[in-house]
Amino acid sequence: MSSRARLVITAVVLEGRPVAQVAAEYGVHRAWVYKLVARYRDEGEAAFEPRSRRPHHVPNATDPATIALIVDLRAKLSADGLDAGPHTIAWHLATHHGISIAPATIWRHLKAAGLITPTPSKRPRTSYIRFEADLPNELWQTDFTHVRLADATDTEVLTFIDDHSRFVTACTAHHRVTGTDVVTTFRAAISDHAIPAAILSDNGMVFTTRLSGGRGGRNAFEHELDRLGIEQRNSRPNHPTTCGKVERVQQTLKRWLSARPRPDDLPALQDLLDTWRQDYNTTRPHRSLAGRTPLAAYTARPKAQPASHHEPHQRVRTDRIDDHGVVTVRHAGNLHHIGIGRTHARTHVILLIQDLHIRVIHAITGEILRELTLDPTRNYQPQERQQPEP
Repeated sequence: MSSRARLVITAVVLEGRPVAQVAAEYGVHRAWVYKLVARYRDEGEAAFEPRSRRPHHVPNATDPATIALIVDLRAKLSADGLDAGPHTIAWHLATHHGISIAPATIWRHLKAAGLITPTPSKRPRTSYIRFEADLPNELWQTDFTHVRLADATDTEVLTFIDDHSRFVTACTAHHRVTGTDVVTTFRAAISDHAIPAAILSDNGMVFTTRLSGGRGGRNAFEHELDRLGIEQRNSRPNHPTTCGKVERVQQTLKRWLSARPRPDDLPALQDLLDTWRQDYNTTRPHRSLAGRTPLAAYTARPKAQPASHHEPHQRVRTDRIDDHGVVTVRHAGNLHHIGIGRTHARTHVILLIQDLHIRVIHAITGEILRELTLDPTRNYQPQERQQPEP
């Protein structure tokens, strides 16, 4: 109780002054003075102790059984490696228990139960530039992450997702992700889910060689995208948020895996990935999709298609013919040897390359030493044999 209340009671009870006079002197309502005096006469000095202003009865209070269910769902979802935030718990309550309750109310009960861990201040959401494809297959994102086996062996998991729906189109386990693995996984994904219009990735060498100086030309994945008319997009260096959706999916995957025993080998890991992918796509509510599953969002609208526009790849290389009269060119990630002839050994040359068409030019004289169309199925491109004159 405030010091003013003590003075009011003292003036009325001990000094015997009229209530109206005391109320006017201290600028309070007479009803409040009567209430204070009555409390003092009933409780004595205990009337001066501070007390809660919480109402004795709350008609809209959450039922204790519902609070217990909220805490139980939190524990079960967390133990299973699934999202256990207020929005997810609200979805489970509405879907499986027929209980409608606001996420803010759920958060309040979780905090009261000591289940909310304070997090340090983060970059505000308003500072991020958000984007989302309008249609399924308009844009896919891809990336790979590391997962350890039971014996601490490091493996890599390659993931493709649809940007519009967060639908996981492929998720495969590898000892090390190579360019061949990327192409193989991508081909399997498009055979099941059609060809996307564009692909977004970081600048890993298995995805693009654009930051490698151009010496090796396009890798196998870049050639595959060009062959199918798919637009390739790459994030700027040191900007991981550009591929934030696929990285967030990988975070969800690793949390799910951490709640289970580590697999013994790669096939066991792939079995876990298949189980997780099925659950993520078909049963897990997604907050950014208004509570829908990725599969529901992926099938709700017509799919986009690639523009099928071929961009010729041109590059200029300087090299030197080796002692055996051979110069090498990398195409689609594979090294090919082009025979020029021993007479030109150790000659400096310029290579003009447009897709499969190659011209080898003497760097000093400008003479065309050889012109050919590369055969990607052969590692060695032999010299053409001249037919003897009749």
